[in-house]
Amino acid sequence: MTFPYNPNLRKLSKELRNNSTKSEVVLWQHIKGKGLGVSFHRQYPIDCYIIDFYCKELKLAVEIDGASHDNEEVQEKDEERQQRLESYGIRFVRLDDREVMSNIENSLRSIEEAINKLQTKMKHPPTPLHKGDNPMYQEILKQYWGYDNFRGIQEEIINSIGEGHDTLGLMPTGGGKSITFQVPALSKEGLCLVITPLIALMKDQVRNLRERGIKALAIYSGMTREEILVALENCIFGDYKFLYISPERLDTEIFQTKLRHMKVSMITVDESHCISQWGYDFRPAYLKIADIRTLLPDVPVLALTATATPEVVKDIRLKLGFREGNQTFQMSFERKNLAYIVRHTENKQEELLHILNRVNGSAIVYTRNRKRTREVAELLCNNQITATFYHAGLSNDAKDLRQKSWLTGEHRVMVATNAFGMGIDKPDVRLVVHVDMPDSPEAYFQEAGRAGRDGLKAYAVLLTAKSDKINLNKRITDTFPDKEYIRKVYEDLNYYYQMAMGDGLGCTYAFNIDEFCRNFKHFPIQVDSALKILTRAGYLEYTDEQDNASRLIFLLRRDELYKLQEFDSDTEKLLNTILRSYTGLFTDYAYINEESLGIRTGLTHQQIYDTLVMLTKRHILHYIPRKKTPYIIYTRERQETKYIHLSREVYEDRKESYVARIKAMLDYASAEENCRSRMLLRYFGEKNEHNCMQCDVCLQKHESGMKEGEFQELKEEILNRLKNSSCPASELASHLNTDKEKLNMIVSFLLSEEIIHIKDGILYS
Repeated sequence: MTFPYNPNLRKLSKELRNNSTKSEVVLWQHIKGKGLGVSFHRQYPIDCYIIDFYCKELKLAVEIDGASHDNEEVQEKDEERQQRLESYGIRFVRLDDREVMSNIENSLRSIEEAINKLQTKMKHPPTPLHKGDNPMYQEILKQYWGYDNFRGIQEEIINSIGEGHDTLGLMPTGGGKSITFQVPALSKEGLCLVITPLIALMKDQVRNLRERGIKALAIYSGMTREEILVALENCIFGDYKFLYISPERLDTEIFQTKLRHMKVSMITVDESHCISQWGYDFRPAYLKIADIRTLLPDVPVLALTATATPEVVKDIRLKLGFREGNQTFQMSFERKNLAYIVRHTENKQEELLHILNRVNGSAIVYTRNRKRTREVAELLCNNQITATFYHAGLSNDAKDLRQKSWLTGEHRVMVATNAFGMGIDKPDVRLVVHVDMPDSPEAYFQEAGRAGRDGLKAYAVLLTAKSDKINLNKRITDTFPDKEYIRKVYEDLNYYYQMAMGDGLGCTYAFNIDEFCRNFKHFPIQVDSALKILTRAGYLEYTDEQDNASRLIFLLRRDELYKLQEFDSDTEKLLNTILRSYTGLFTDYAYINEESLGIRTGLTHQQIYDTLVMLTKRHILHYIPRKKTPYIIYTRERQETKYIHLSREVYEDRKESYVARIKAMLDYASAEENCRSRMLLRYFGEKNEHNCMQCDVCLQKHESGMKEGEFQELKEEILNRLKNSSCPASELASHLNTDKEKLNMIVSFLLSEEIIHIKDGILYS
């Protein structure tokens, strides 16, 4: 494994060498050159740390701990530092400062023993099998994906879940999450249950697996009972390897009954942060996963997420009932090739054009709503920048065409809502611009992370204006309307469906939000939020808008179908075309495209529709026409409005958490002193001790650590003061109107660069 040598720390390492402690000097006298048979380097920078003594040949680090390391907090930091460096394959020898000074021979013996062990290991390396001694993983990876090696922490996660440990994998966007469960699942007997809320991604992964010859199915909101039954029966008898299912489907009686007859090898929980009350995208349905574990007590769980704070990580393990011996693996969220930039402007359109003209290559521009995607795309096209737009309201065909035109480079820029990005893997995106501020660092980090996946330099730019703070704060009231308003929406919903008191349990209805708002004088944004809160409270289940393509299954056996001789020529032509165009029609529902069938048969869309409806009525096949709509599912019988209880956990706690995320986003946008990369990493619990040196904050800083303009101004003042006469260092502050800390920073820098000098406490130029 390679590790990142950090050239930005060379200056600091040089300073540390020049100011070595007594124990470091003593030890260096014995190990310099090849005092112990191998070469050591002093104060060697790796990643964001500096190692006291390092042997590159053996990847051996020697650290001397002084009295300060007796402190508990310092020890915790040491442990965290060592674990990170050990993940690069580095081995450690830790020596006590006092022992080095009192018994150097014993200290040298400890280092020699470590050297001998590592040299022996190098002479007699273990058989180069996969970690976990399972070469099958490598073979599966090569066979189905064509890759020779795993990357990042994929291998560690695969070995852990393969050995039966409950496992949590924290991987940034583009880290290759799907491989971590697909590879071990293919090595095991039985079915991998994949729980994910992203229906679009679910369909995409099922399609990709099938294209690779791997049997996979999906169950989600909007499917009919017949479709679900067929899918579940196939999972029991059809030798399928993957069942993708939305969390809302887990506690249905039909699923839990069929689950008892399935041979499940592992459970994968994608977007696992959704199980946490403290996550930015909490989904109450995720809490049902714990019930599934009681039905499958010996089946290991793999939880995956790209955005989780330390608080959320703890909650994931707790809510999923992780067993003893569970393991957690985390990739660094740091993107060293991605420069985070914030631009304050009152003319976002002009700034966007300026940025796109300055930065070449493929780009994504994120907006808050659907209307804005179209407006911004038109603006770009009118300024000779090829662009198209994308949002959830487009048809599947339109989405596919626009996505393809962007992927192939026909359109340089994709202007989109947050609906764009799931499953999108375009490695050469050079620029992601947010013209509207996201309402959480999690959302921003995930969307910005779609730039520069090829490892080359890329930019994530946030455009912000004074009005953004007002708009963000307005989202609080839009996202959390008053409790009485939420109860009113529930009451109106019951009238909308003419639901009697005590009825409704298990009923599913298509939901037209525009029609509902017209009938009951509501605004869509507040209704959407109210329904989501009612979902969290357990009264109903509200799904986002879905575009379910037409699908059908033959109810007769193939031989029975061929015996029928009573069809007219158009019907026979259509049936033959369907049978030639699609596979698996007698065992599973297949997605069909009426437009494509029309081209092949010469029939109109209406003729195809009428024929398939007729065949459905005759029980020859079952045809489900395309339908694009959200769904409302009653998870409880209708309640009296006065008994609708919205607990603190459901409402107040969630609101407080939402407000905190908005504040964190505003803090990020307004920061002028802190490295933006470090701010984001710290939000996710990753302690980074070095600045990125490429965000807008870092770039406007001088080497001294101060802002460039501020540095130049103070420098001139100091040099002018010392030009005519020297000055005691202790008195310099009294002559200059500035902060003492900043003054010390700049004086130290000027002295180190020998621009000014000091003798006996007197400064002179």
